[in-house]
Amino acid sequence: MSEMMQAMVLEKLCDLRVEREPLRLVDWPVPQPGADEVRIRVTTCGVCHTELDEIEGRTPPPQLPVILGHQAVGCIDKVGENVATSRLGERVGVAWIFSACGQCRWCRQGLENLCPQFRATGRDADGGYAEYLVVPAAFAHPLPEIFTDAEAAPLLCAGAIGYRSLSLAKLTGGGPLGLTGFGASAHLVLKLVRHQYPEVPVYVFARSEKEQQFALELGAGWAGGTEDEPPELMESIIDTTPAWLPIVSAMRCLMPGGRLVINAIRKEDFDRQLLSEVDYSRDLWMEKEIKSVANVTRSDVTEFLKIAADIPLHPTYEEFPLAEANRALLELKERKIRGAKVLRIG
Repeated sequence: MSEMMQAMVLEKLCDLRVEREPLRLVDWPVPQPGADEVRIRVTTCGVCHTELDEIEGRTPPPQLPVILGHQAVGCIDKVGENVATSRLGERVGVAWIFSACGQCRWCRQGLENLCPQFRATGRDADGGYAEYLVVPAAFAHPLPEIFTDAEAAPLLCAGAIGYRSLSLAKLTGGGPLGLTGFGASAHLVLKLVRHQYPEVPVYVFARSEKEQQFALELGAGWAGGTEDEPPELMESIIDTTPAWLPIVSAMRCLMPGGRLVINAIRKEDFDRQLLSEVDYSRDLWMEKEIKSVANVTRSDVTEFLKIAADIPLHPTYEEFPLAEANRALLELKERKIRGAKVLRIG
């Protein structure tokens, strides 16, 4: 008889506004590592907005049921063939990138996030909303000792994707940076900018007054609503929201030659009609740019973890038991956010 574990499982796609408990706590067979794989006993797993996109079908898992979760932390407790036994007991994290082919033109250029065979943890393979997780050994990241398990979890996605977004924003001119939306990723970007570019003003656009106040507490030079007018035009703006309104509003706030970086796997459709309000001469002319962020590479994760440890950059987070994953997801859907949300497992 197979050894069993507890897992929160997605069995069908649904609208979270209607189905408020999309995941079910079940007994699930403990996975076994294959060749070149390791098994991790999971202790924490971050909760990400991309899981809402999976549940609601904007980036649906290729098969159901599936275990969500792509910010998993734990210790390797079993290794497959070809993996050194010295890795047993190692504390590691697993990010959104579960695997890539390693051979295509993008992988050869270090852009494995664009690989046609890119597989995502918790979507294309079972993820970290469970007591155990199996992953290719090359995609299990050693974690700096300075971070607790709960702190490390959001660094693996919110932090790494924020780091990639900041790199794509290209803060070369010393002009202001804007952040529209202020959840798990944006609050880490703000902390990172305050350390790496202390001379750069950061202006935050957030829907709720609580988020605006939180941004000011972390060092933002200004915080206002999504459509408010900032103190000056910005060199770059990073968008971390699920909506289109921040996109339309942000383009109006860019200086000539400015760049808008959209950090989102998918956008929801409820306000798509706002795109019809985009005015070319006002919003896009003068060589303004729009750049999307697609996934992360392993180097994004390893580079960011080193920088975060050197600072050190400790995320703000709220903790939930595994069985309350649905509550954490619902709060994310309803924008009840202060930093990151992390599940405590095992």
